[in-house]
Amino acid sequence: MTPRLKEKYNTEIRSIIAEKFGLTNVMQQPKLEKIVISVGLGKQLDGTKIRPVAKEQTLKDLEMITGQKAIMKRAKKSVSNFKLRAGYEIGSMVTLRGDRMWEFLDRLISLAIPRIKDFRGLPDKAFDGRGNYNFGVQEQGIFPEIDMANASFTHGMNITMVFKKSTDDVSREVLTQLGMPFVKRDKKAS
Repeated sequence: MTPRLKEKYNTEIRSIIAEKFGLTNVMQQPKLEKIVISVGLGKQLDGTKIRPVAKEQTLKDLEMITGQKAIMKRAKKSVSNFKLRAGYEIGSMVTLRGDRMWEFLDRLISLAIPRIKDFRGLPDKAFDGRGNYNFGVQEQGIFPEIDMANASFTHGMNITMVFKKSTDDVSREVLTQLGMPFVKRDKKAS
């Protein structure tokens, strides 16, 4: 069965984007390629190694949230100011593609984001110039799959949505049409 947001994108949003931005050829239209969720564990370092409890919990949390096995990432360079050597484990990440990506985006928009405390909207200027959108979440407890009573510590995560053949304005419009709750700005203040 096709995910709900993927079907909405293919049936409704593509035509809206084509009309608004003049992208008549299907090959010119933007495509959500992947979503990358990453957790940095710098605060959980115990000397040269990440505390085993922190490593297990973040891997388990990411696996429960995404439904896909997470991997540990290692430092590529040594940085003496951060007491970091090449090869140290520094975080974990998951890359979602295809139907699993669309299902995660649906759960993120409809279930997780509304559970953020004092939520006023996601930043609408967090685009990188190539149409990719990036934002952070303060704690993993916003996802209903996570039981915070059993969590030994809270950690945030960074969520990146990577688009193909897109610009910032086009990606912003696609995400708005999908239901992403961006911050509401006053027209008078701008």
